[in-house]
Amino acid sequence: MNRLGWLGLAVLLALLVPALLGGQALLPRLQTFSPGLMALLLGLILLCWIINATRLRLLLGEQGAQVGRLRSLGVIMATEFAICTTPGGSGGPLTLMTLLARERIAPSRSGAVFAMDQLNDLVFFFCALLVIAGYALFHSLGHSQQHMLLGSALLLCAALAGIVLLWRYRRALIRGNGCLLRRLGMAPARQRRWARKLLSFMRALADTWRLPKRTLALVFTLTCAHWSLRYSVLYLVLKGLGVELAWVPSFLVQMLALSAGQFSLLPGGAGAAELTSATLLAPLVGSSTAAAAILIWRAVTYYFYLLAGGPVFLYLLARPLLLRRRRQAG
Repeated sequence: MNRLGWLGLAVLLALLVPALLGGQALLPRLQTFSPGLMALLLGLILLCWIINATRLRLLLGEQGAQVGRLRSLGVIMATEFAICTTPGGSGGPLTLMTLLARERIAPSRSGAVFAMDQLNDLVFFFCALLVIAGYALFHSLGHSQQHMLLGSALLLCAALAGIVLLWRYRRALIRGNGCLLRRLGMAPARQRRWARKLLSFMRALADTWRLPKRTLALVFTLTCAHWSLRYSVLYLVLKGLGVELAWVPSFLVQMLALSAGQFSLLPGGAGAAELTSATLLAPLVGSSTAAAAILIWRAVTYYFYLLAGGPVFLYLLARPLLLRRRRQAG
């Protein structure tokens, strides 16, 4: 089955979960949702893309001037589309590196920017969980919510510890990579080429760390703004459906659902994210409301990414390749 077939199957599974959960009560619940609020939520996603485009230019440092505001926004939308349509988001960094290479930015540099961006995200979620843990000391959380908090904390701590260990023992990692390539029978010239690429990435990552502290602080501030807006979507959706659920449990539901989607290796986590969020949200707000909320939430944070990012992806990435093939054929 080709990639479009896998994506279609994933989307079908994603739609099936809320349909089965909500049953006949799903459509009436959806009809009560305000179109004005839906427009506001889509506007929040557009604002998130603009914030991420600004983060990209800041992390590129002096090379950020080579990527204009509109171009950087297109790069972000195309990258997000690739993340949503590939297993575990694996297409995201490849798309980013390909598009930035056309702006004469080396893959090592764009790869370092992507890694730094992901690290900022992890630090934000770690800080957010610390704040939520403080909130839990003064507010009573349900049993399931306590498990959500503990599970999220363990996942984040493991991820951050892994990054620290990789950086701490990077030289051993490089040597181990060389030994592995030799055992696989790779030619010495090719081994040296891979070693140079890895060293270039390490140097580019170190250069990104050495950006002015003010710039790094601004990048992290924008990271906090982006995720605070993105993770307010489910809270606002539930409010629009007439349900009062605190922001903290809605944050935890989204965090665990999207984490489950990543681990499922399905495109955009489709199906796994819906199933996890349904399991966590239904006991809090009821089955029909949970089904409607999940459908609207994913429409804003997943299907909209496909509909809006797809044409941008084709224009920026696929169109130049097609034009090049036509010129070669001519």
